[in-house]
Amino acid sequence: MYTKSLQHGGFFVSEMTMKQVTKVHYHSVSKNLDVFFDDHSEATFSTEFLRVHSPSAEVQGHGSEPMKLVLNKQTVGIKSITPVGHYALRLEFDDGHNSGLFSWQYLARLQAEHTKLWDTYLERVKQHENNKDSVPIKFIP
Repeated sequence: MYTKSLQHGGFFVSEMTMKQVTKVHYHSVSKNLDVFFDDHSEATFSTEFLRVHSPSAEVQGHGSEPMKLVLNKQTVGIKSITPVGHYALRLEFDDGHNSGLFSWQYLARLQAEHTKLWDTYLERVKQHENNKDSVPIKFIP
């Protein structure tokens, strides 16, 4: 066992404190990705969840922009999974999106906050659906 310092977000973190991914398994029929961690925990993510929570700037927003609402990804699948070093995966979705790196730390965050993130996403979709046909009208006296 060893300790390696990594710079992340402007500060150094010991690699031993970060959860590591040990295995992933994609189910092409159910379109779920199983992620196994070194603490013996595991998470199952739908490809829709992963696509709408991609760590890419396209989804997360550029700079101080708010997170984008990505819609209509219920049937999206994963075309390929490529390891990036010993710290991340590049998921290529079958809708062509492939610009986000899913780091071990980001996958652990998705695992820890899955329910909250999914509920927030569904609420944003609901608000969008409720407001999509409304047109603001400004009355000028």
